[in-house]
Parts: sequence; structure tokens; C-alpha cells
Amino acid sequence: MQKQNNLAYLFLILATIFWSGNFIVGKAASIFEIPPFSLNFYRWLFAGLILLPFTFKELILKKNYIFKNLGFFIILGITSITIFNSIVYYSLHYTQVISGVLMISTIPVWIIFISSILKIEKTNIFQIIGVGLSLLGVIFIITKADLNLIKNLDFNKGDLTMVVAMFSWAIYSALLKKKTYEISQITLLQVVIITGLIFLIPIYIIEMSLGNAIKLDKPFLLTLTYVVLFPGLASFFFWIKGIALIGANRAGAFLHLMPIFGAIMAMVIFKEKFMFYHILGAIFIISGITLSNKKVLKK
Repeated sequence: MQKQNNLAYLFLILATIFWSGNFIVGKAASIFEIPPFSLNFYRWLFAGLILLPFTFKELILKKNYIFKNLGFFIILGITSITIFNSIVYYSLHYTQVISGVLMISTIPVWIIFISSILKIEKTNIFQIIGVGLSLLGVIFIITKADLNLIKNLDFNKGDLTMVVAMFSWAIYSALLKKKTYEISQITLLQVVIITGLIFLIPIYIIEMSLGNAIKLDKPFLLTLTYVVLFPGLASFFFWIKGIALIGANRAGAFLHLMPIFGAIMAMVIFKEKFMFYHILGAIFIISGITLSNKKVLKK
């Protein structure tokens, strides 16, 4: 059991490191004017092609099972590939890395909340209070603790869209735990990529038609290489494996490492500053996360 836990911890730490790097690279992509939806499209196109030789046989062998559960796999693909990753890259064109990773760090609380709504897991009073506190933390970050922003509804659209990404990944993670699968984890990732890509194609075409074409230059190639190999393939595989070993709620707790890794990288690379509203938001988010993981003592 301890060996299994240690292996899960290693997988989940590596996943969070690579995902934190994804925020940094996503911010760099905005600086080099790399279109976010096109970047995400090519990220998953190449990731899927790399996986295909290893998953092709099982895809054919299990095609009846896959088509029988196609609706469920489509939801996984849309929430993780189509929405989450695209919106993160889009949001980073307008908001700080620190704000983004702090908001994403609330996902474990929303996993618990959504798992309760979908009756995957029961909730308790601590988790309900934790959801409220985490939401307050997110609100502090979105509003920058500025009453004038609230009065004028003058919010950063990158912060607002990051909320969409936050809930999308929480839904994906909660649903991932809902079923036991008759396919291997690597083939599950392949199916999720394929279904997500199908719905990403029209968004990619629209972005291209608006004049946001990819330039095949060094910044794009370096960015693509990182996002395909590390947050694209390695992190998704490690995340799926970690959830399989210790469950969605315990695995979700490792996302708390992302704001730490992400903030350090952002401050070093982009000279971002940890502002007062970040501190306020972090206090409420940490309080919410701590409470949401507290168990009710049975009499």
C-alpha cells in the first residue's frame, strides 16, 4: 500500500510540475502572439499521433465498448481537451500566471462539490463551507479586491474565462472517477484526445479565418514541443494513473502545488509580483481547501 501511495505521489507531483510549466509556456505564447486555440489544436493533434501506434490495436479491439460509451467519452474530451486547455491559453493572453494558477488551485474543492452533485461521493458541512471560502478567494482575485471594479463591472476577461477552465477541469476529474474502464489508461487518454479534438476543429478553423494564423518559427516550435510532450502527454497520463491509484479527491489535493510552482516560475521568468489581492485570495482558498478535506467525526 505504501509503495502504491509513493508511486501515486511521484506521478502527481510530476504532473503538477509539468502543468505549472504549461502556464509559463502559455504566457510566453501570448508574448510571441501564438494563437491560443490553434496552439491547443496542434498540441493535441501531435500528442494523439504520438500515442496512436501504442493504442491502435486496443482501439480496434475495444471499439464496441468505446462506441457504447461514446457520449461519456465526448463529455470527457470536451471538458478537458476542447475547453480547459484552450481557455487556459486564451486567459493567459490577458491575466497574470499567478492569478491563473491560484484560481486553478481551487479545483480540488470543486471536484468534491461536483462529485457530491453527481452523487459520486457524499459531501459534508466542512466541504460546503470550504466551497464558499474558496469561491470568496476566487472573487478576491477576479475583483482584485477593488470596489470600483465591482461597481463598474470592469473585470479582466482573462480572470473570468479562467473560471470557465476551472469548472471544466473539475467536471472532467469528477467524471473520471465515476466509471471503471475496460480500456487501459493510455487508450483512455487517446479516446479523450480524439473526442476533444473533434470539437476543437471548428474553433481552430474560426480562429484561423479571423486572421490568427500560426507562424512556423522557433518560438512556436519550442512551445509546441513542450506542451505536447510534458503537460500534453506526460501530465495527463500521470494524472489518470494517480487518480486510479489513490482516488480523485486525494489526487486533487496535489493541485495545491501548482500555485507554488507556478508563482515561483512566474516571478523568476516574467518578474510578476504577488499582489495584496493574491494574498487575500490565497488565504481564503487555502482555508477552503483545508476545510473541504476535513472529515466529520462519527459518534
